[in-house]
Parts: sequence; structure tokens; C-alpha cells
Amino acid sequence: MNRDRISAASPDKGGFLYEPVERFGQSMTSPKPWNKNALAGVELLNGRAAMLGFAAAIAGELLTGKGMVGQLAAMLHWYLG
Repeated sequence: MNRDRISAASPDKGGFLYEPVERFGQSMTSPKPWNKNALAGVELLNGRAAMLGFAAAIAGELLTGKGMVGQLAAMLHWYLG
């Protein structure tokens, strides 16, 4: 079966619709219609999670007196020892 003949509108035997086959890396530069509102929400959530993680690292440093690497080493020493 020739993959170039498969179009996005034609379903296969199982009834699934597939996107046309692209060259390697083509999807990174193709003008596909992205859902920018959904991407904005995801990026907002990622930013908030990063801020929370950074705040937790700072709080851990204030409580233990050790930096992030020292906290990781202490946790591994406690867990493995």
C-alpha cells in the first residue's frame, strides 16, 4: 500500500482517520492550526508548577540549611542508608 495515497479524510478498515504521512521534521515547520488558547493554559500551568517547585526548594533550604544538591544527597542518604 502506498502511503502517499492515504488522505486525512479517508478512514482505514477500522474506521480511524489518520493524518497524511509527513517527512521527518516537517511538522515542526508546517502551518498547522494550533489551539493557542489551550497552549496558553498549559504554559500557565507549567509556569505555576515551576514556581511552586522553586518555592519548595527555597523553603527546604531555609529549614535544613542545605542547598538543593545537599537536600538531594541527604534524602538519598536517608533513603538508601
